[in-house]
Formats: sequence, structure tokens, C-alpha cells
Amino acid sequence: MGHFWCLINEPQGQPLRRWINEVPHDGLIRYLDFFNRERIAVVGPRALAEILVHKPYDFTKPAQFVRALENILGNGLFLAEGDVHKRQRKSVLPAFSYRNIKAFYPSFWSKSQELVHCLADHVTMAGDGHIDLDDWVSRAAFDIIGLATFGHNLETITCPDAVFAETYRKMLSPNRWSLLLGFLVMFLPAWFLSLIPILRTSEMTRASNTIKHICRQMIHMQKTQLQATPPQEVPRTPTYRDILSVAIASGAFSDEDLVNQLMTFLAAGHESTTAAMDWSVYELCRDPSAQRRIREEVMAHVPAHHFSRHHHHHKHKSPHRTLPLHGGGEEGDHHPHHQDFHAAYIDKCTYLQAFCAEILRLYPPIALTMRVAARDTALAGTFIPKGTTIVLAPWAVNTSREAWGEDALLFRPERWLAAGTSPASGKFNRFKGPAKTSPYALLTFLHGPRSCVGQSFARAELACLVAAWAYAFETEFAAAATSAAGTGDDGDGIGAGAGAGVGVTNKEGYVAGVRVVTGVSAKPGGLKVKIRKIGGE
Repeated sequence: MGHFWCLINEPQGQPLRRWINEVPHDGLIRYLDFFNRERIAVVGPRALAEILVHKPYDFTKPAQFVRALENILGNGLFLAEGDVHKRQRKSVLPAFSYRNIKAFYPSFWSKSQELVHCLADHVTMAGDGHIDLDDWVSRAAFDIIGLATFGHNLETITCPDAVFAETYRKMLSPNRWSLLLGFLVMFLPAWFLSLIPILRTSEMTRASNTIKHICRQMIHMQKTQLQATPPQEVPRTPTYRDILSVAIASGAFSDEDLVNQLMTFLAAGHESTTAAMDWSVYELCRDPSAQRRIREEVMAHVPAHHFSRHHHHHKHKSPHRTLPLHGGGEEGDHHPHHQDFHAAYIDKCTYLQAFCAEILRLYPPIALTMRVAARDTALAGTFIPKGTTIVLAPWAVNTSREAWGEDALLFRPERWLAAGTSPASGKFNRFKGPAKTSPYALLTFLHGPRSCVGQSFARAELACLVAAWAYAFETEFAAAATSAAGTGDDGDGIGAGAGAGVGVTNKEGYVAGVRVVTGVSAKPGGLKVKIRKIGGE
């Protein structure tokens, strides 16, 4: 059975997080999974440079891996290979240009403010301040990625039962059956799995078909609008270009290809943001001083009127179209739009940036991913036969003590601040990074031709969400969660007893008191928190 039992009993990527620091290796770690099948984990900078940059198309995603994800992600950029991948990536890159990302900031901030104001109203009505963090963050992430993907306001923050959000919730929420199915799909052929009478398989198919139908509607609506708009009425400098409009303009995609691209960005963008924000609030709960420090920075650099519930710099109709899928919400001034919000406000918050960088290092949303050698090749001088399964594990590489020092497993934002400066005026040092031995010590967004095209978008979105949250709320773990986290029972909560050594497994499925749930992304399971409104209106 090889290492099967520790692989199945620990959070995804956690055994490799342990092995990278405990097992002697030359950049490759060999281990065995079910039926003693060989796996090669690539963890050293030389081998990572080869697989990610120098010969990325020598390695493809396993067919069973594609089967496991295509219902959720569509057969888009994330799953494409070779020349198809190159063409698709080139066609969507303009949506993630430096200028376009900066133009997204007003939407990031507007939705962040909408989230905290709706949450404030919710806890005022509920009276106890307790919230289901993942649910609220997920809704904000859906709204933001909806604007970015096809320029529509999904309104899931205010309308949680919207068809779109509810369908994705069903598709992305792991349960015992879905985890079992996700495990089996890695080993068994599709024709056999289709015969297994598990309700989850048909639920996934129905949910996927619903999302595809909605995406087709969006494509039809946007193409119709573009055709009906006289050239003289098209703005020369639009606020920003959503992914769908960029993809249509490229002329590189059929309608069905567009559906797959939309599914890829909707699922990947939503899940990664939700996971990163969940971990951010977890760390804010663990360290109240970090909350205060971020709040002070935000107060110093973001103009006060951007925290107002009723802020409108200019009276205008909303630039975002409202998706008519929940029976409510008309296009117009139904929430603030902060169109004069500048990226520089957030960029100047150096500790905030360091905090978010450390979240993305210690808690990469994708714990691991897989490749298969498409031909005989070599990595770091080691022969790799065709068909060998390769594992890329951000969850492990990002916590290598060799690269990051003895405190690699600790959450320490200060590591991202340049040496020789005081914390109050620290200079953000992200691009040089603390792991000065190699850029491949940080694998959150991978590197090279297959790196995440949306990484700048993700960093900016997370920073805005954390800034708005820390300014608006004092946050602590819900008291009811403490016993579950501290005793090792099956409780879903995360309590204040979680230790500082995050990354060290102390019981099955837990990391330092945190029950890590690994579905599409790695999240702190069942995180319940209590908030108290302190900033803004």
C-alpha cells in the first residue's frame, strides 16, 4: 500500500510538507501511493525550473486528473495542453494586464465594502456577532469574479439564494461521497465510474450543465450588445475589460470554447479567493495586533469617504450589469461604486501587503497538482521515463526550511518587509522575496508558461478584502469552536487553542488545531468567528 494511509488520512499536501524538511533529497522525493504506484514530488529549485520553465510541455496533466476537474473547471485554460494552451493564454492575457488590474480596484473595493456593510447589518439583527465565515466570503468572491469574468453583478452578497451561487455551492462543497468519488476518479476509468450509483455524480453533472447554460446566456447577451453598439459609442478608455469581452475580441474561441474559459475563471477565481480570505481571517483571529496594525495602515492611506455606506464620487448609473437569475435587483445605484478608488491606497499599506503575501505562502489555495511525463525526459539529472507521475506541491515547497529558514512553518508577515526598516515604515519586498536562494521557493502561482495568469488579480483582490475587513471589524474565534479544535474530536470549529506552529500535523486531518478541508482548494474547515463592528458607518 506504500504511503497510502498517511496520504489519505492527512490533509492534501501535508505529508509532503513534512517530508521536504525531514527526508534527505536532491530536489526530488520519491514515494508510493495506492498499489505501490510511484510518484515523484519535485521540490528543488533546479528541477522546478526545468519542469515549469524550460520544458513545461514535456509534462501534461493526468487524464484522470482532467476527468476529476472538467465538470467544475470546464476544459479551459487550466486543463488545456500544448499549442492549445499557448493560444488560449495569449488570447486572455490582456484581461490581466497591469493597467487592467489597476482598473479593477474600484470594483474590488466596492464589493469589499458591500460585504462588510451587509455583515454589519446581519450581526446587528442576529445580536451575537457570530457568522459562518466561508459562506459570506464565498458570496463576495462570487460577486467579484462575476464582474471580472463577464461584467455582471451576480449580487450573491445580498441574494445568497441566487441560482448561480447556489449551483456552484452544490458543485464545490465536499462531502464524504464527493471526496470518495474524487479519490476514485484518480484511479478508475470514466465508464466504470458512470455505473456507480452515487447521487453525487448526477448532481455534479446537473450543476455543471446549469453553469454552462448560464455561461451561454452571458456569451449571447454580450455578443448581442457588442453587435448593437455603434462604433462611435464604444468608449475609447473603458473602466476595465472583463475576461469575456477580451476573449470575444480575440476571435480565438468558439462559443463552446468561451463557455469552458468562463467556467475555468469562475471556479478557480472564486475558490482561491475564498480559501485565501478564510485563512486571512483565521490569522487575524490568532493575532489581534495584526488586526490593529492593518487597521491603522488603512486609516492612514485610504480616504475616509471610501468607508461610507452611501459614498458616490459621481452620481451615475452602475457600470455593472445585474445578472437576472434571482428575480431581484435592478441595474442602478443600489450600492456604492467607489470609482475614484485608487490602487495606490492599498499599495501604500506595506504591512497589509506583507500579511497577504504570507497568507499566500503558508496557505496556498492549491495544495498540490499533478503532471505526467509525456515523453522520456530528465529532471535535475535524473532520468524520468514516459508515463511517470510528477507531483508539484506548493503546500510543501512554500515551507522548505532550506529556503525560508527555521521559521518556515510559522506565520510571520515581517519576513516580507525589507531588512533595516522599522515596522511602521517597512518597505514591501515581495518581488525579491525573503527566499533569496531561488524564486522557485514560492510555488503558489507556479512559474513559467503555465503560471497563473490571474495572480496579480488575486493579490489585489485579497488585499482589498482584508483591508476592508480589518478596518470594519474586531474579529475573534467563536467561543463554541474552542473545545472542538483543542480536543481532537469531530467538531467542525476552529478555536483559539490553535498553536503557532501552523503546518505541523498533530492529529488526522488537522494542522495545529485547524481541520483542513481539501476539495478544489485547501481551507480551514468550519471556521466560525465572532465580529464586532468598529470602523465606518
